[in-house]
Amino acid sequence: MTNKTWLIALAAAAALPLSVQAQDTGNWLVRARALYLDSADKDSTGFGLSINNKTFPEVDITYFLSPNLAAELILTYPQKQTLHSTVVGADIGTFKHLPPTLTLQYHVTGLGNFRPYFGAGINYTNLSAVKFNSNVAALNLGVKHNSYGLAVQAGVDIPLGGGWLINADLKKVQIGTTVYSKGNEVGKFKVNPTLFSLGFGKRF
Repeated sequence: MTNKTWLIALAAAAALPLSVQAQDTGNWLVRARALYLDSADKDSTGFGLSINNKTFPEVDITYFLSPNLAAELILTYPQKQTLHSTVVGADIGTFKHLPPTLTLQYHVTGLGNFRPYFGAGINYTNLSAVKFNSNVAALNLGVKHNSYGLAVQAGVDIPLGGGWLINADLKKVQIGTTVYSKGNEVGKFKVNPTLFSLGFGKRF
């Protein structure tokens, strides 16, 4: 589905009668979204590191503490990434990352079918299945496997009735690792991705 199609769908949902939206309340909200990861690829190692951008599924669970305040836990399964070096001129390895994120959100009310929210929180990322190719074997590379960082987000829910909704969400997350060669630190590689997601949810 193209961005234009999504915008049309969001506009159509926002135009639904307010009476249809009366059921769209509840303390719990579960969404399924398609998420696109766009890495910032900030590298201080001298290897010119970058990873592949990709789209993958994610699920989030939100609990409303009040009509305006909510906590959201964002989950997915370990995502495989390819590590590229411009200095080597080739892919040099792969790894998997699992990045659960918890945010505290403020939901704006009183705007009818348009329900924007803003959030901030913390991300924990675990790197696993780290494998370096033979073309860099002499460097004996390694990485730190745990990362903590801040996360900020902005998004909007468009109720469809019966508790169902369309969601669009934009996040910026601090994710990075320390890179080692022969046991010595050579620099940091910061993924720091921008995450854009679209999906559907159910509030109950």
